[in-house]
Amino acid sequence: MSHVGVPRGTVRKRRSLALLTAGVLTIPALAGCSSDSEETSRAVPQDIAPAARDRVADGSTVNWAVDAMPTTLNAFQADADSATTKITGALLPTLFPMDAAGHPKLNPDYLESAKIIEREPKQVVLYKLNQQAVWSDGREIGAPDFVAQWRALSGKDSAFWTARNAGYERIEKIERGSDDLQVRVTFAKPYADWRSLFSPLYPKEITGSPDTFNDGARTALKNTAGPFQLKGVDKAKGTVTLVRSPRWWGEKAKLDSLVFRVVAPKDRTKALADGTVHVTDIDAATADRIALALRDGSGGQPLTHGPGADLTPAAALRSWALAHGSDEKQAEIAQAAREANRKAVIAYGAEQKALRGYAVRKSLEPAYTQLALNGESGPLADDRVRRAVARALDRQELAETVLKPLGLPAKPLGSHLALAGQPGYKDGSGALGDQNTKEAQALLADAGWTQGGAAEKPKDTKAGSEAEKKDAEKKEGEEKKEGTTEKSEKSEKADKADADEKKTDKTEAEEKAEKKKAEEKADEDTDADKADRAAAGSDESAASRAEGLYIVGQDDKPGAGPARSAATHVLAPSRDAAAQSIALLRQAGAVSGDSAAAKVTAQDKQPGGAAGAYAPVGTAAPAPASVKGPLGKDGKTLTLRFVLPSGPGSQSLRGVGDRIAAMLEKIGIGTEITKVPDESYFKDHIASGDYDLALYSWPATAYPATDGRPIYAKPEPATDGSLLVEQNYTRVGTDHIDQLFDQAVAELDEKASRELMKQADARIWAAAGSIPLFQRPQLVAVDKKLSNVGAFGFAAPRYQDIGFTDRQAAGSPADRKK
Repeated sequence: MSHVGVPRGTVRKRRSLALLTAGVLTIPALAGCSSDSEETSRAVPQDIAPAARDRVADGSTVNWAVDAMPTTLNAFQADADSATTKITGALLPTLFPMDAAGHPKLNPDYLESAKIIEREPKQVVLYKLNQQAVWSDGREIGAPDFVAQWRALSGKDSAFWTARNAGYERIEKIERGSDDLQVRVTFAKPYADWRSLFSPLYPKEITGSPDTFNDGARTALKNTAGPFQLKGVDKAKGTVTLVRSPRWWGEKAKLDSLVFRVVAPKDRTKALADGTVHVTDIDAATADRIALALRDGSGGQPLTHGPGADLTPAAALRSWALAHGSDEKQAEIAQAAREANRKAVIAYGAEQKALRGYAVRKSLEPAYTQLALNGESGPLADDRVRRAVARALDRQELAETVLKPLGLPAKPLGSHLALAGQPGYKDGSGALGDQNTKEAQALLADAGWTQGGAAEKPKDTKAGSEAEKKDAEKKEGEEKKEGTTEKSEKSEKADKADADEKKTDKTEAEEKAEKKKAEEKADEDTDADKADRAAAGSDESAASRAEGLYIVGQDDKPGAGPARSAATHVLAPSRDAAAQSIALLRQAGAVSGDSAAAKVTAQDKQPGGAAGAYAPVGTAAPAPASVKGPLGKDGKTLTLRFVLPSGPGSQSLRGVGDRIAAMLEKIGIGTEITKVPDESYFKDHIASGDYDLALYSWPATAYPATDGRPIYAKPEPATDGSLLVEQNYTRVGTDHIDQLFDQAVAELDEKASRELMKQADARIWAAAGSIPLFQRPQLVAVDKKLSNVGAFGFAAPRYQDIGFTDRQAAGSPADRKK
């Protein structure tokens, strides 16, 4: 199913591409980091109805739903998507697929062994290929295929249209080993994630030249090396058909054919009922319908759900009376409605009966949903505000909202760089701290956001054009308000001349209205009590509310006057905030028992926090938990634009967004929720930076040092003044985080590399640009007679093992009716 909020093309090969959601982002010491040991977390097991191969029948066809036709079959191009991944997984070599624990595991169908044989003076990896491994044209898989793919993906030849070159640019040379079945790869620089390379592996006929690489594998793959081979692509029917490969040397595929069929998410319930698909990702609503179908069984009792199920006896009687009444027009309308409802009930019942033939396989998808905070400009450019947002969130509640109704473990995710159950996973959220309303409010107070701030005039603390503009605006307001206030002779003459000239063009009514407006403005400026009440939310005018609304990416903000500069105002942290940041980074460095940290913890116990613990002495105490209305600063309210997808498949994401908005409201942060079309959600808003808050996902990876860096790398300024963000759409990063990634990717000791990744994760938490919420649910509807397919979790499918355990079903047509 398409998941909005997951960046497009987010399979491991393209995570370094500067740009998804088509449906959603994911990669594969602090308080609580006093030990170097890894957490003994367990991954949620896959749910695929496993069966031994001897219990699976030979033959038949399986139809597998995909979101859209793949635009390319070249997995290394920018427009490759989830359909590309599924299809190439059955056709091409993957040397180290992920296992059920999210760890790369050698694939014996292609490799006898692969290991580092030299570390000094340079890293050398020796691949020993399976002696039987051949392409579908009969040619052996060998060193020429490795060389051609390296040259295409190394980044040295721009004629190859490739989405990434991570790892390939570190290779110095590739040569034949002692025989044709050995490939020797020498690296110019150490590369810890060498197992990520050459998967999928394409034949040299595809990668050998720019022309064949760019265009030769977009709609066809003539030479393959998997349990299936490509039979055809039919765009009109929306199908990609694979058939069993006669050249496959491994265990024979159980199915005769495997058809990937385009079915829109909204049409999948009907497709299941019609029997046109056997396997499809589904949403919670479809899962509920299948559960109801299985519950109802074949008892013959009327359904208590579906069309007309909520019709009360009184309403049914009234409908009958209208249909048989003397008013012919009303009777005709009522009869038509009753007939339509009768047909709907029959159709729904037939669908429910057909849905009994399916089971819902469920696990946790290898992807996590995060709250992204755009730190490029506006209030979230201040790390104190970002941390306040993070400390306001009850992540446990958010996880339970999505996962608990599905019967899945509801535990917040504790890492940006690994998922629970993966090697190296450790909860690093202690670097930021748990949910704490008082501390969140204290951070906002330190950043200058207070209850009366929305009614305050901007403080003239800046030199230069901004202050001059504010002076001019203030002077102009005073002149309008006071009218006859004494001025310098030159100004007075000029003002009187202008006033006389304007007066001749105005009616008496206009003058009265203007005078009344000036008096109201004077009252507003001089009455402090009224201003305080306005800031607290009572009698606030529409104009003042609009003035505090900040929308990322727009310069014509509501309420903006001539005093506002077109440039984005970036909030700079105070010296106290800098000190707090240092303390936070110390915490992130896992310095357990730190005396300064202990001191702050003791102060936290005091109501409202000790003076100077979170804000300078003299700063107003944080507002109580029952804050009414958003906080303000310099006449602007603290309101963040929260962008969410509007499509029918995004209800769950919008529900999470509503809960987050309610949590932020408790600490005085307002949110303007903007719902946009699914197709434009990522490209036009997330990637372009047109948001303050957003929800989207990243897929898991077994190679966080490689795949995580472009997501969390510090943005760099481009020559045109814009930011080069790679995939860091939060625009938040530090040099230290980059350095840790660079060290980890060059560290050949696996344990040491993981420790560096834990340190990087802690600092990503501390920067508060990305807040992991929960691992995404994975719901798959599968024909109950099918085995070895469903919710795979981390693991890659073994396509050759998929099949029907019912031999009669195995011989039935692919589009049989249930």
